[in-house]
Amino acid sequence: MSLARNTLVQATLTLGSRLLGFARDLVLSARFGQGPMMDAFTTALMLPNMFRRLFAEGAFAQAFVPIYGGVREREGEEAAAVTASEALSFMFAVVAGFCILLQVLMPWIMPVLLSAWKDDSGVMWAAVTAAQLTMPYLACMTIASLLSGVLNTSGRFALSAGVPVFLNLCTLVPLLAPSLIPMSQPNILLAVSAAVTVSGVLQAGLLWWGVRRLGVRLKLSWPRLTAGVKKTLALAIPGVLAGGALQINSVVSQFLTGSNEGARSVLYNADRLYQLPLGLVGVAIGLALVPRLTRAFVTGDHEGGRRTLDDGITLSMAFTLPAAVALFVIPFFIIDATVTRGAFTSADAARTADVLRQFAWGVPAFVLAKVLTPPFFARQDTRRPMIFAVTSVGITVVVGTGLFFLLQSMGADGVLGLAIATSLSAWVNVALLGGTLIREKAWRATTPFLSRLSRVLLASAVMAAGLLAAGIGYEILSRVFLAKEVAVVVVCALGAVVYGVCLIAFRAVSLSELKAVLRREPGASISSGLD
Repeated sequence: MSLARNTLVQATLTLGSRLLGFARDLVLSARFGQGPMMDAFTTALMLPNMFRRLFAEGAFAQAFVPIYGGVREREGEEAAAVTASEALSFMFAVVAGFCILLQVLMPWIMPVLLSAWKDDSGVMWAAVTAAQLTMPYLACMTIASLLSGVLNTSGRFALSAGVPVFLNLCTLVPLLAPSLIPMSQPNILLAVSAAVTVSGVLQAGLLWWGVRRLGVRLKLSWPRLTAGVKKTLALAIPGVLAGGALQINSVVSQFLTGSNEGARSVLYNADRLYQLPLGLVGVAIGLALVPRLTRAFVTGDHEGGRRTLDDGITLSMAFTLPAAVALFVIPFFIIDATVTRGAFTSADAARTADVLRQFAWGVPAFVLAKVLTPPFFARQDTRRPMIFAVTSVGITVVVGTGLFFLLQSMGADGVLGLAIATSLSAWVNVALLGGTLIREKAWRATTPFLSRLSRVLLASAVMAAGLLAAGIGYEILSRVFLAKEVAVVVVCALGAVVYGVCLIAFRAVSLSELKAVLRREPGASISSGLD
């Protein structure tokens, strides 16, 4: 269960960051509601985030870790440090140049992305400037992702999981400042956008310090296309194309919602909530899986690799299913109780809840894709995940666009169509990834695995019944607990307790396994004290 411990470290620290992020979003919604400044901020943040998922959390990071880990196993720490330095210098130069290009072109890009406000010069100026201020965040995150890969390969997960908290801390400062110093909405927007980049600098700096504490000496130098960089790019390019295909979905969604006032804000709020389990579980398990699977394949331990993947799937579903159930069963309860205040109304909450419910049934698939992709990258196979991603994105674009216009023509919210298509395509991607692993005998669903997963599903079903009753009695519970905010905390806490008790009662997990989670994984060759 050492995988569980690494996942717990990632998920626990990420939880703190996500809770602060949720607090930031509450203040954002209270300051801007679903008005033009909120649309401008979500667009400004969308651009670096979209490419961050492509470069920092996407193909390059996943291609780099197996190569770095392989060099480290075969040639030692010094050779691995040279490989990492070469990759860092090359990628930073490419991404920094890309950021500058986007900043120059932003006055022409923004009217296309935010067409609902293109005739409002004040909103356009604020949106363009905000996007220009946030773009350097991408360059910082490229550095941070590579440094995190170095730490994770050495069995150090705490620092890389903890530094994202600075994004939320930094952006909360200008959002809370107007309570003391009066500021206009455009000025708040620009201050928050600048804080995004400041947080990126802090994250990259702390990770650089962490890597040096680990004893790895990296150097930023003039970028060169060395053999190591070429090998990394050869593995990463198919993944970049896959990630690029995935971002087509984001671009299409942003383009469609940009023509509808408030739609982008709805998509942003729903996205933040359904991304929570993905960030806590999917990314955490994915990061913990890649180094372990790489070691298994380098040493020829295929059975160990299959067991690792077995644990990853089971753990991811054990953590993800209750979150998905809650988002599907009581979305309005959650959003109205937590977000509705200031400029954000109950009507806004109802619209967001409808969209969130359609994302919720896709949440297990989003997480499973994060778990099923590392076996391909660990074997340095990035081509087929690219093909699967392109296929699923094609479904998203075609079905999502069709449903968007169909629902709008029927007087319904077109954003619902985008959410439905996104969840559908995620399950298609999982079917392709899992089917390939099973067909090639890289993994198979054993009887103990299926038995355990069915018990997790049963525990989730019991919790769902309780949450459904709570959702029906939302108004009564709000009066009983004197405030809707207290009611939602109590209901979610009780749901978690019921789910945990059911997991143990149905023997989905054992007490001995829970104790094993706390044991450190053996084999981290360098001790740094960072964890």
